Amino acid sequence: MPPDRAFDTTDDLPSWSPDTALGEPGAFPFTRGIQPTMYRGRLWTMRQYAGFATAAESNQRYRYLLSHGVSGLSVAFDLPTQMGYDSDHSLAKGEVGRVGVAIDSVEDMAELLDGIPLDRVTTSMTINSTAIILLALYAAVARRQGVALSALGGTVQNDILKEYLARGTYIYPPAASLRIVTDIFAFCERELPQWNTISISGYHIREAGSTAAQEIAFTFANAIAYVQAAVDAGLDVNRLGQRLSFFFNCHNDFLEEIAKFRAARRLWAHIMRDRFGATNPRAQQLRFHTQTAGSTLTAQQPDNNIVRVALQAMAAVLGGTQSLHCNGRDEALALPTEEAARIALRTQQVIAAETGVANTVDPVAGSYTIELMTDRLEADARAILDRIDRLGGTLAAIDAGVIQREIQDAAYAAQQAIDKGESVVVGVNRFQDQSAHSIDVFRVDPAVEARQVERVRAVRASRSASAWKTAMDAVERAARDKANLVPPIIAAVEARATLGEIADAMRRVFGEHVESPQV
Repeated sequence: MPPDRAFDTTDDLPSWSPDTALGEPGAFPFTRGIQPTMYRGRLWTMRQYAGFATAAESNQRYRYLLSHGVSGLSVAFDLPTQMGYDSDHSLAKGEVGRVGVAIDSVEDMAELLDGIPLDRVTTSMTINSTAIILLALYAAVARRQGVALSALGGTVQNDILKEYLARGTYIYPPAASLRIVTDIFAFCERELPQWNTISISGYHIREAGSTAAQEIAFTFANAIAYVQAAVDAGLDVNRLGQRLSFFFNCHNDFLEEIAKFRAARRLWAHIMRDRFGATNPRAQQLRFHTQTAGSTLTAQQPDNNIVRVALQAMAAVLGGTQSLHCNGRDEALALPTEEAARIALRTQQVIAAETGVANTVDPVAGSYTIELMTDRLEADARAILDRIDRLGGTLAAIDAGVIQREIQDAAYAAQQAIDKGESVVVGVNRFQDQSAHSIDVFRVDPAVEARQVERVRAVRASRSASAWKTAMDAVERAARDKANLVPPIIAAVEARATLGEIADAMRRVFGEHVESPQV
């Protein structure tokens, strides 16, 4: 968002009122943060997104991160797990354990979480189309550990609508996917009261090329659809609103990103109060995790990425995030090495312990530029949301390809600016270094896939066939009868049904979504 001139003054904020635009920290409209004391009372949760190869190898990385000061886990799953295929499926070939950990059964989940006290460590799981199955696996392992479901804390991403917009790892048609989402909402309200039932993600929308205002607006368009579906299913918006969480990107424009988080908090408070009638202040609050921007990382001069990540992380902290992941310097080349993950974690720890920014609540408040940017971003996001409403809502806009096209257009414009040198990327289109540089990168052992295939087949061979069939029939019956799917899926994973088998049972009922080409 380039400024109209070199500096901003009170003339740029003629009707701005601190009482209505800011309020107090911890009070509506939460522009200054959702807690009165923010980081003076409690630091943000320091997460490191990790997962690769087998459950055993990922478990070792999680223990390593916890021993170095991580305060919450964040699990990455491989593509077959995300798409509802077991590791021995023909479509899984070559992808097992590549971009995340392979999880096929309750035995894998038990090994992934071995030695990790689930009543004391919160876990965020980045999973969408198969979120209901992974949540069931997590619950089954908690029961094995003797941990009550009511004691579990964490988040399941469960944001399927952004898959149709930006990522493509969907399975079922949108209406069926929304039904699965609301089943998770309803079950967790009863059984997992500390669990965040959805992490509505702007991250992937931004990674796909959207602008900051589009990231806010398209994320909230999806969130509005989820909340409306839940209300239509009879859930209480004041209870539901307290279990919603969000997941945002932090990009390169330092001041704009700070303003983006403040604008998003204020806009969401108004949406929940004015559109849905939420009266509980906690149901009006925008709670969010932030990850630094993977799309800004470069393979050229990868050490520059340490600086990029540090600045993005600082912007997220000044913007008031509740949870933060810093990318590794080598992630433009491969999954992060242990060294890269350690540097990324130390980046957060330096910000928290050495910079002093956590000592003051919303230290940027009242800056002419920050407040002007906050107002502009909120206004731009509101305008986009109004346009989506006129189109008939989020699902109609997705079906028409409108949101997808707008993201694609923004991505194209951003790439053109880089190609023309109008947008500088250090080491890529300016300040290049022709000398050869080498960096150690992480590589997944090719033998992982064969070991995982053997493992899933061993699970199938050793389980009770009758218990498995009874459980699988119950899953399919619940899908057809519109009963809540979570309890029969928990029973199925405890009967050692595999992720792919459960996903296939729902495929038989719901069918699969095929994207229509947009002209």
